[in-house]
Amino acid sequence: MMRDPHMPSTAAHLRLTVSALLYATGERQADLAAALGITQGQVSRKQSGTALWSLDDLDCLSIHYGIPVPDLLRGADHAVGRLPAARRAAHLGGAQTVIAFG
Repeated sequence: MMRDPHMPSTAAHLRLTVSALLYATGERQADLAAALGITQGQVSRKQSGTALWSLDDLDCLSIHYGIPVPDLLRGADHAVGRLPAARRAAHLGGAQTVIAFG
Protein backbone atom coordinates (compact mmCIF):
# COMPACT_ATOMS: atom_id res chain seq x y z
CA MET A 1 0.00 0.00 0.00
CA MET A 2 1.39 3.40 -0.94
CA ARG A 3 1.19 6.42 1.32
CA ASP A 4 -0.93 9.33 0.07
CA PRO A 5 1.66 11.99 -0.93
CA HIS A 6 -0.77 14.72 0.14
CA MET A 7 -0.91 13.45 3.73
CA PRO A 8 1.94 14.20 6.14
CA SER A 9 3.83 11.12 7.30
CA THR A 10 3.66 9.78 10.84
CA ALA A 11 7.25 10.97 11.29
CA ALA A 12 6.22 14.50 10.28
CA HIS A 13 3.28 14.42 12.71
CA LEU A 14 5.61 13.31 15.51
CA ARG A 15 8.07 16.12 14.75
CA LEU A 16 5.20 18.63 15.00
CA THR A 17 4.04 17.05 18.24
CA VAL A 18 7.52 17.25 19.79
CA SER A 19 7.82 20.89 18.69
CA ALA A 20 4.45 21.68 20.27
CA LEU A 21 5.43 19.93 23.50
CA LEU A 22 8.73 21.80 23.65
CA TYR A 23 6.81 25.05 23.23
CA ALA A 24 4.11 24.15 25.76
CA THR A 25 6.65 23.14 28.41
CA GLY A 26 9.12 25.94 27.71
CA GLU A 27 11.86 23.40 27.11
CA ARG A 28 14.71 23.79 24.66
CA GLN A 29 16.08 20.99 22.52
CA ALA A 30 19.05 20.79 24.92
CA ASP A 31 16.65 20.19 27.84
CA LEU A 32 14.88 17.39 25.98
CA ALA A 33 18.19 15.88 24.90
CA ALA A 34 19.46 15.78 28.48
CA ALA A 35 16.23 14.12 29.64
CA LEU A 36 16.42 11.50 26.89
CA GLY A 37 20.16 10.85 27.28
CA ILE A 38 21.03 11.98 23.76
CA THR A 39 22.77 15.06 22.39
CA GLN A 40 21.08 18.29 21.36
CA GLY A 41 22.42 17.63 17.87
CA GLN A 42 20.58 14.32 17.77
CA VAL A 43 17.33 16.03 18.81
CA SER A 44 17.93 18.66 16.13
CA ARG A 45 18.43 16.01 13.44
CA LYS A 46 15.30 14.15 14.54
CA GLN A 47 13.31 17.39 14.53
CA SER A 48 14.61 18.45 11.11
CA GLY A 49 13.80 15.05 9.62
CA THR A 50 17.39 14.10 8.76
CA ALA A 51 17.09 11.37 11.41
CA LEU A 52 13.97 9.61 12.66
CA TRP A 53 12.54 9.27 16.14
CA SER A 54 12.75 5.55 16.99
CA LEU A 55 10.20 3.45 18.86
CA ASP A 56 12.54 3.53 21.88
CA ASP A 57 12.65 7.33 21.59
CA LEU A 58 8.86 7.36 21.53
CA ASP A 59 8.78 5.40 24.80
CA CYS A 60 11.23 7.91 26.32
CA LEU A 61 9.18 10.88 25.08
CA SER A 62 6.10 9.28 26.64
CA ILE A 63 7.81 8.95 30.02
CA HIS A 64 9.38 12.40 29.84
CA TYR A 65 6.15 14.22 29.06
CA GLY A 66 3.85 11.92 31.04
CA ILE A 67 1.73 11.21 27.97
CA PRO A 68 0.89 7.69 26.73
CA VAL A 69 2.47 6.77 23.38
CA PRO A 70 -0.89 6.56 21.53
CA ASP A 71 -1.64 10.13 22.62
CA LEU A 72 1.73 11.31 21.26
CA LEU A 73 0.77 9.84 17.88
CA ARG A 74 -2.66 11.50 17.70
CA GLY A 75 -1.20 14.87 16.85
CA ALA A 76 0.19 18.00 18.45
CA ASP A 77 -3.08 19.47 19.73
CA HIS A 78 -4.13 16.21 21.31
CA ALA A 79 -0.73 15.60 22.92
CA VAL A 80 -0.49 19.12 24.33
CA GLY A 81 -4.02 18.71 25.71
CA ARG A 82 -2.91 15.56 27.52
CA LEU A 83 0.19 17.23 29.01
CA PRO A 84 0.00 17.12 32.82
CA ALA A 85 -0.58 20.58 34.30
CA ALA A 86 2.68 20.36 36.25
CA ARG A 87 4.61 20.04 32.99
CA ARG A 88 3.11 23.13 31.35
CA ALA A 89 5.15 26.32 31.23
CA ALA A 90 3.78 29.29 33.15
CA HIS A 91 3.91 31.17 29.83
CA LEU A 92 3.64 29.31 26.53
CA GLY A 93 7.07 28.98 25.03
CA GLY A 94 8.69 29.49 28.43
CA ALA A 95 11.20 32.28 28.81
CA GLN A 96 11.96 32.14 25.10
CA THR A 97 8.75 33.92 24.04
CA VAL A 98 8.60 37.64 24.63
CA ILE A 99 6.11 39.91 22.89
CA ALA A 100 6.90 43.58 23.32
CA PHE A 101 4.36 46.29 22.64
CA GLY A 102 5.70 49.70 22.35
